[in-house]
This record gives sequence, structure tokens and C-alpha cells, in this order.
Amino acid sequence: MSMTHLLILLVVVVLIFGTKKLRNIGSDLGGAVRDFKKGLDGGEEGAGGKPKDERLQADPPPAASSQNQSQHDHSETK
Repeated sequence: MSMTHLLILLVVVVLIFGTKKLRNIGSDLGGAVRDFKKGLDGGEEGAGGKPKDERLQADPPPAASSQNQSQHDHSETK
């Protein structure tokens, strides 16, 4: 494509969409690319805007309840 073709294409796109719509599309596309790159890098923050090391983790089950469960399992197999 020559430079003339590109200019004609640009004029047609501006006439169809308008400059305001093109600005919005450009900013939305830029934000999407930024978020995509942040996702590829792992990002600085986890879900909900909290840093990764500050996310809550589930507590392990208490040891007493696991012993009761294992005794219950043995009684069913007999």
C-alpha cells in the first residue's frame, strides 16, 4: 500500500467513526494492552487490588476433626 492509500483510508475511517469515537477506542485499546501486559508479567497486585503477599489463605482443618473423620471411616469399612 502506498502512502496515498493509507491517507484515504484514514480519512474514510475518521468520516465513519468521528474523532471523539476514535479517541475513546484508542484509550480503551491502550488500557486493554496495559492490562494484558500486567497479566503476563504476573502483575504487582492480586485479585481485589491487594498485593499478592497480603491475600488471605484458608486455615488448615483442625487436627481433632481429622482424627474423628478417620475413626468414622474405619468403622464403615468393617
